[in-house]
Amino acid sequence: MTKCSLPIPAVLVAVAVTWPHLTSAQTFKVDRYSIGGEGGTDYLTAEPGTGRVFVSRGTHVMVIDGRTGKVIGDIPDTPRTHGIALAPKSNHGFTTNGGDSTVTMFDLKTLVPIKKIRVPSGGLDGIMYDDFSDRIILTNHSRPIGTATAIDPGSGEILGVAELEDNAPEGAASDGKGRLFVNNESKNTMQVLDARTMKVSSSWPLTPCEGPTGIAFDRSSNRIFSGCGKTSVVIDPNSGRVVSTIANGDGVDALGWDASEKLIYIPAGRDGNVTVVRQDSPDKYTVVATVPTMRGAKTIAVDPVRHVAYLFQPEYGPAPAPAPGAPAPAPGSRPPRGPVIGSWFFVISH
Repeated sequence: MTKCSLPIPAVLVAVAVTWPHLTSAQTFKVDRYSIGGEGGTDYLTAEPGTGRVFVSRGTHVMVIDGRTGKVIGDIPDTPRTHGIALAPKSNHGFTTNGGDSTVTMFDLKTLVPIKKIRVPSGGLDGIMYDDFSDRIILTNHSRPIGTATAIDPGSGEILGVAELEDNAPEGAASDGKGRLFVNNESKNTMQVLDARTMKVSSSWPLTPCEGPTGIAFDRSSNRIFSGCGKTSVVIDPNSGRVVSTIANGDGVDALGWDASEKLIYIPAGRDGNVTVVRQDSPDKYTVVATVPTMRGAKTIAVDPVRHVAYLFQPEYGPAPAPAPGAPAPAPGSRPPRGPVIGSWFFVISH
């Protein structure tokens, strides 16, 4: 394991010292750890207050101590895993496994797998825990249409399924009062679901947002933050109206929110940075820093207790040469990647 600190540019420090919510710190610091291990990545999840960070690695989930960058656990047999959700009431964690269309339920204390839950819809991707309904919510890239699935975190029983209007639903968030909000990446919309009945009640356009993915709900100001490429948006959940926009980098696939610090973290994988935004009021937002990470780091997790943000990104070597006579990649498809030659874990603190 190696570690290096990457201070943000001095011009950003000058802005940071005036922040009203950061009286105990004057700047951001980026610690970067080499953690090793095999596999690509998608989402990561921070357990509030403990320092544990759960990182998807393609076929398994690594658990990292965010304070030291050391690997402290591993959850095996999660083929093509995407996300991790934690249900503290039941002491269970869950992973979405796209490779075999299952959800792995594991013991949150010991990390020992308990069971695999078969999800018939397929296309497993996003996952979150709704504290209001005490349910795990999946957002699935199922075909021909996307779905949202509710699971009992105690038993693993599937409690309901909603059909969505897009086959690429991404992040979901809860208002804590019975409504769920789901970003639809292809249609640039947000749909509203009843958390208990899993019935869709509304669909809202998110213009000028393109490709909404990450999402967070601020219950104190009653606002939804939707992470989008280049221009993210803030939505009034009473009307579905976009009340503010935020300029950020490109290649966004998640969004982090620290409610007590009033800070939004928007990672940009194509630009290799994180835009940090301060909420000045429900409808006013100020970009206060652009923190460097690395190209490809597009998802993020925030510990709202320790006030730390985490990212993870593998580093790939050169792609292998195509076989003689092999067909060209389909338009729009991901180019082939080389082997993983490094695995980097980023910790942003202030």
